[in-house]
Amino acid sequence: MLAKRIIPCLDVMNGRVVKGTNFINLNDAGSAVELAERYYYEGADELVFLDITASIEKRKTLVQLVKEVARVIRIPFTVGGGISELEDISLLLNSGADKISLNTSAVKNPELITVAAKHFGSQAIVAAVDVKKVENNYKVFIKGGKEETSLEGFNWCRKVTELGAGEILLTSMDKDGTKSGYDIEFLSDITKQINIPVIASGGAGNKEHFVEAFNNGADACLAASLFHYQELKISELKKYLSQKGIQVRL
Repeated sequence: MLAKRIIPCLDVMNGRVVKGTNFINLNDAGSAVELAERYYYEGADELVFLDITASIEKRKTLVQLVKEVARVIRIPFTVGGGISELEDISLLLNSGADKISLNTSAVKNPELITVAAKHFGSQAIVAAVDVKKVENNYKVFIKGGKEETSLEGFNWCRKVTELGAGEILLTSMDKDGTKSGYDIEFLSDITKQINIPVIASGGAGNKEHFVEAFNNGADACLAASLFHYQELKISELKKYLSQKGIQVRL
């Protein structure tokens, strides 16, 4: 059995890490490079870096900052935000990223997932899916949560799997920053329907929430503010998970 992964997330805006609630009310959480280095030494299994305003501002990811982060860590590193063509993916992989996260561009051009997976390998392509309940249906949102699409969440997750994505980064916008726990309803259902790893994101507030997500199909759990503000140390979390019978790298 593969070890479950703990992944801190750096949401970056104007070169700084920010964190809010439900994708709004963003507050400064520090330097991306300093936080990345701290998480590496604390025992993070991977790191996710999302340039959260790149798509809405119609610009590319902050390549120089990606390079600086890559220099201070030795763990798998996923980068997303403003990536819309193969050249963008190639540049970021050559700048130190191990995986690329596609969200807005994948919705607008689903074929990009297939072409990128063939070119760089499925393991390098992560489909980021931001879902929010709208009139009792899970709708997919793009552009950093600013724009609702016509896509239904479960259908889109199945579709990106068919298109060749190697992993799904599943974020519940309703749960984001609330610390009320992951969206177990969606997570449990979708992990039974697809055969690629799912990273649960949005809502982590305590150690028990990670246990709940892992016991309901998550292959990895992502968190931000909980780690940024040192409310929970990764090393403590992993010891707790191990005591609960969840296989993690200690």
